[in-house]
Amino acid sequence: MPSSKYNILVTGSNGQLGSEIKELSQSYSYNFFFADRDTLDITNEEAIKGFIETNSINTIINCAAYTAVDKAESDEITSDLVNRKAVKKLAKVSSANNIKLIHISTDYVFDGTNHIPYNEANQTNPQSVYGKTKLDGENEMIKINPANSIIIRTSWVYSSFGANFVKTMLRLGKEKESLGVIYDQVGTPTYARDLAQAILDILPQINTTKVEIYNYSNEGVLSWYDFAKEIMKMAKINCTINPIETYQYPTPAKRPHYSLLNKSKIKKEFNLTIPYWKDSLDKALRTLGERR
Repeated sequence: MPSSKYNILVTGSNGQLGSEIKELSQSYSYNFFFADRDTLDITNEEAIKGFIETNSINTIINCAAYTAVDKAESDEITSDLVNRKAVKKLAKVSSANNIKLIHISTDYVFDGTNHIPYNEANQTNPQSVYGKTKLDGENEMIKINPANSIIIRTSWVYSSFGANFVKTMLRLGKEKESLGVIYDQVGTPTYARDLAQAILDILPQINTTKVEIYNYSNEGVLSWYDFAKEIMKMAKINCTINPIETYQYPTPAKRPHYSLLNKSKIKKEFNLTIPYWKDSLDKALRTLGERR
């Protein structure tokens, strides 16, 4: 059992990852403090300081983010406030109080033009406001450099909580006879419960002098089309999935065409075994009561 010396603040606790951490929290002997936007304003430095002092916080897992990718294109101010400014404030408070900070970032920091999986040192080049503000948040944290702190970049997150691709496909699959799903964007889904467990498992091992970046997604490679096909197959939903190209489904924000993440670093440094995407989808559908 992990030590109980960790007093952990989980921000964005009502989101997909935060909810999964909450779900797993009873299996760990850490002391958890779950906060959402109503209970803690992470854009307010004094509010953060007050919370960590009152609750003797020594670890922060920042799951809070502005993730409305398309909306961000017309709302850069809010996206910047949550994805950059709040991260800067969390990093400043963490640095001043010797707090371990785990911050979640995204594959959208890349432009998606690679042909081999992105590693942590690859050149970033975000193509959307969301991606840009997430990268700006990373850079603020790296500049402030709180000790024993890491950034985890992840991709295609889904969960039994919140709104996500899996739940949307389940709903639409039951409503429609056929659906067009993009086949020319390739990556790997991430079951938020797997990421939550990985974070809680590696916590005691995080010991860095500078902010380190790690990639995490499930294992395997597929397109959104492949993902949708497998969801229908596992849930035994009789809906035909047709492949379409990105241009046939225009969105305000540009998505990376290729966002495979190389996970060698996190696996090697923390001795992690990462589940295959189909096995994780199976678990998620069972949790949702949709595996038939």
